[in-house]
Amino acid sequence: MDKTSTQTPVKGRFAPSPTGRMHLGNVYTALLSWLSAKAAGGTWLLRIEDLDPQRSKYEFARQIEDDLHWLGLDWDEGGLDGHGPNGPYSQSRRHDIYMEYFGRLRDSGLTYPCFCTRADIMATQAPHLSDGRVVYAGTCRPAVMPSHDEEPARPHATRLYVPDESITFTDMIYGPQSVNLARECGDFVLRRADGAWAYQLAVVVDDALMGVTEVMRGNDLLQSAAQQIYLYRLLGFKAPRFGHLPLLCNAEGRRLSKRDSSLGMDELRRRHSPDDIIGMAAAAAGLIPHPVPTTPAELTATFSIKTIKTEFQINLL
Repeated sequence: MDKTSTQTPVKGRFAPSPTGRMHLGNVYTALLSWLSAKAAGGTWLLRIEDLDPQRSKYEFARQIEDDLHWLGLDWDEGGLDGHGPNGPYSQSRRHDIYMEYFGRLRDSGLTYPCFCTRADIMATQAPHLSDGRVVYAGTCRPAVMPSHDEEPARPHATRLYVPDESITFTDMIYGPQSVNLARECGDFVLRRADGAWAYQLAVVVDDALMGVTEVMRGNDLLQSAAQQIYLYRLLGFKAPRFGHLPLLCNAEGRRLSKRDSSLGMDELRRRHSPDDIIGMAAAAAGLIPHPVPTTPAELTATFSIKTIKTEFQINLL
């Protein structure tokens, strides 16, 4: 068991988007998050991240819950039924909460309206990073922080000013990290032009208010940890510990997605027992040498973050 250096009880979380059925990669992330919290004697929270109203569906969220229960990955707080003191636990029901913290940033002069379309942004000479991200070129950034007494009438996104400074943190899996906000992230969106809340703001507010102390998730979000740590600072919250997991890939070396039907939970449940699937996920992470049937509870006795593989791709044949 890994010991933490703080007396604060560990609270982990799993925060899936209900845009389809889970696949083995989602199970892998949920399992490692659950194990990290439980091996430390902590608790585990389930939050439904349904910010995208076009793609998120209630029936997918219910399927996620059913799959987690079936696998033995039960949560102590959260879920659609809102068990616990920090709800609601679906992001689509937390608009007023986001509005409060968004207002604090806006009223402090830390945001500005952005009228750029995606096509505008892609057409700029902004640097393209190795993972395909585009750093916003600051096209709409005013030289002087604007007054927010009156919001522009035409549709606009709202961006957060970021300073030319580096955010440093130690990832539980990948070790020391340093990200320069201005050069590697750019001013980022807090609220989209259609009124939808951006992931960065919602996840920071949610994790802070729900008492999450550690976040285990895919390493495709490693870069965003710096943006979130900056937001934690601005809002006066303590940031959680972060652990970013190497992504599971299919036989072609591509990141698993809901299109990989053979590794989706509907197909996996037809062909395997819960213990089989947990064993597959544990072996992919390096927790056990071979995929043999096991349960989440059995893995807690020997779990250590240090045994998790750190390759960026783990191929499943």
